[in-house]
Amino acid sequence: MSQFPPIAPRRSGVLNVDPPHRLYWEELGNPDGVPIVFLHGGPGGGTPDAYRRHFDPDFHRIILFDQRGAGRSTPLGETRGNDTAALIADIERLRSHLGVDRWAVAGASWGSTLALAYGQAHPGSCLGFLLRGLFMGTAAEIDWVMYGMGRFFPEAWDALAAHVAPRTDLLAAYAERLEDPVTCHAAALAWSRYEGACSLLLPSAEAEESFADPDHALSLGRIEIHYFRNRLFLEEGQLRANLSRIAHLPAVIVNGRYDMLCPPATAAALARDWPGAELILIPDGGHSGLDPAMAAAQIRGARRLKEMLT
Repeated sequence: MSQFPPIAPRRSGVLNVDPPHRLYWEELGNPDGVPIVFLHGGPGGGTPDAYRRHFDPDFHRIILFDQRGAGRSTPLGETRGNDTAALIADIERLRSHLGVDRWAVAGASWGSTLALAYGQAHPGSCLGFLLRGLFMGTAAEIDWVMYGMGRFFPEAWDALAAHVAPRTDLLAAYAERLEDPVTCHAAALAWSRYEGACSLLLPSAEAEESFADPDHALSLGRIEIHYFRNRLFLEEGQLRANLSRIAHLPAVIVNGRYDMLCPPATAAALARDWPGAELILIPDGGHSGLDPAMAAAQIRGARRLKEMLT
């Protein structure tokens, strides 16, 4: 099975958190099932509707939401009051709001970073983890995204750099343009297209179109650059140093062999340090969850976590 059949939310709503932020959330699947919350990537990426089909609706009480400033949450692209500690607090607020005791936590790309940070802050709220496209939030990983990927996608990186030429500090240049109402939309589109080009193992018109969507580009560009400039609001090496807080819980780590944004060496290293973790490498996988191989891998990982939890 590549994906579960299309499914509509049973209920949805908006959670007011710190002003001016309002978070969109939705719940699907079995209301009496094992709760699982999905944390999307970016930061600022939002949760595509396609991700509703990545979890077993008969087994799971599926909870999806858009993080501050992303997707259907408002205000779109807002960076004020938007940091990792605030997102961790939001996840706990949502858990309490929905009356969930403990839940499994799934996260993709930046969502895997946030899942680890949340779990280490609130281990008693977690049943286990599903992490796809692992990103540990280190300075080396941010540098790889900004510069290293250009070795494999030179034309995409050239377009990214050309948009802010002759500046050589891409983070500073994009931060400046993304905060300027006159230049923010063009800069956001340039950033989003770069990330989209590097995310896909195989060309996909549908996926490329999603990265060119003006709203998606604005939230992804503004929020991701904001987080990158602040080193994701994490201490260097924090997630690895605090692994003992969640090491007793089961985890499935799924990574594409050819994931250019989040190379699989990071996933392999974490799996070695986590006694209860199982690593699944996808031989024909890239980064994007919209790639067929990685959509199937997400479902495979969720199925394996289900076995661990039962």
